[in-house]
Amino acid sequence: MESDEVTLREQLFHNRVRETIICVLLFSCLYILCYLILTHFKKTAEFITDDAEDATVNKIALWLCTFTLSVAVCAVLLLPISILSNEVLLAFPHSYYMQWLNGSLIRGLWNLVFLFSNLSLVFLMPFAYFFIESEGFAGSRKGVMARVYEAVVLLLLLALLVMGIVWVASAILHDNIARKSLYDLWEYYLPYLYSGISLCGVLLLLLCTPFGLSRMFSVTGSLLVKPRLLEDVEDTLNCTAFEEATLSRKIKYGRASCWVKLDIETMKREYQAAQNKRISLEMRQKASAWQRNLGYPLAMLALLAMTVMCVLMVCFNVLELLLDEKAMPRGMDDPHLGMASFSMFGSLGAAVQVVLILYLMVSSVVGFYSSPLFINLLPRAKDTNLTQIIANCVSLLILSSALPIFSRTLGITRFDLLGDFGRYDWLGNFYIVFLYNMMFAGLTSASLIKTVTWAVQRELIRAFGLHKLPLTVSRSTVPFRLLLASGLSKIQ
Repeated sequence: MESDEVTLREQLFHNRVRETIICVLLFSCLYILCYLILTHFKKTAEFITDDAEDATVNKIALWLCTFTLSVAVCAVLLLPISILSNEVLLAFPHSYYMQWLNGSLIRGLWNLVFLFSNLSLVFLMPFAYFFIESEGFAGSRKGVMARVYEAVVLLLLLALLVMGIVWVASAILHDNIARKSLYDLWEYYLPYLYSGISLCGVLLLLLCTPFGLSRMFSVTGSLLVKPRLLEDVEDTLNCTAFEEATLSRKIKYGRASCWVKLDIETMKREYQAAQNKRISLEMRQKASAWQRNLGYPLAMLALLAMTVMCVLMVCFNVLELLLDEKAMPRGMDDPHLGMASFSMFGSLGAAVQVVLILYLMVSSVVGFYSSPLFINLLPRAKDTNLTQIIANCVSLLILSSALPIFSRTLGITRFDLLGDFGRYDWLGNFYIVFLYNMMFAGLTSASLIKTVTWAVQRELIRAFGLHKLPLTVSRSTVPFRLLLASGLSKIQ
């Protein structure tokens, strides 16, 4: 009996060590990847300065941003890893090499992401911002530690302010919770704060994702080579080469004449952008006929199919919400992996769910950076300061940490929320969930219809050369016979 108990303890110990090693390896790989990404966008001048103190502070802040971005990427991968793990265990139920892939590992990963995401939002990112902006208290000895002390004090003051706001909000909405003492901080107030942050993230996804789904067509079209009927690469290349030569002469003239009012740095950035655009156009000009005539239509059809599929799944989820209360998002403690597929279509349906979840995340990021409110946050290669990097990391973490709740609320997947992700108060409110689904379906459908109609009209105008008409000439007054003749001449 005692030997069985020892064997059980040893097995639990080895399982815990194995799960820890897997999580550390996964996070280390994501950390290295995110560090390379941030290094590509950071402004080099902030890290190569004569002041060693500023360089050290900036490096520490960059490490904290890398940690936050790694947590954001891991939050995006939570649902795909969980769904694919379940399908792998269904395909290989008795495989010895798949024993490490179990419900305990997945549950631990969800709990770690929840902990680190809230730690980054509440403590690390505010500390990083205060750290790079601080200079030490007046009269204190200058150095890194003086800036640390000032950042910590500011962080404590911010924490008191936020907790006061949370207490007032809980007093207005839930009087019984507000009467709890401050000793119940971890049990009542922090989960209430996390619930509010998640609700803000889900609302931000509701606004950004439909707009991003419509923007995905134009963004993808700018990366691919369009058919010759829809794009004249040679004309665009000649214009870009002329612009590049003009900027080169202006930069040379500005250096020779020492004209103070001439912004050489701005013109250098414009020249670099024009040069990169010219190189991209030259590569697109060399594209084969298969890439030109087959790649672009297939990409547009794939985007259209995924967008329509998302809308149909949300509409089906609305019907299920009206008929069956099991469609409501809820939390669970044990994922029960390897027992049944989370899709009625088996492994194929699970793969489609993973693709749609990642597609929604990419669309939300595209919509976020395309919106007028956040377009200034768009990072630029080698020209993004640390304040912008911190703002970008916070924004991406808010979006990614809300992605599992967003996907489950819309019915994209049937995988219930694990750990603390499923303990938010508003998830059990039928009216909020139902209205959220209806708003997403309506906004996405409207954006899709507008995008398709405007895209067809714009491409027809470009194909027939009507975009070159002067503004005083109304395109609606052009006869259809002339429009058809112009199109036929271009095709020939």
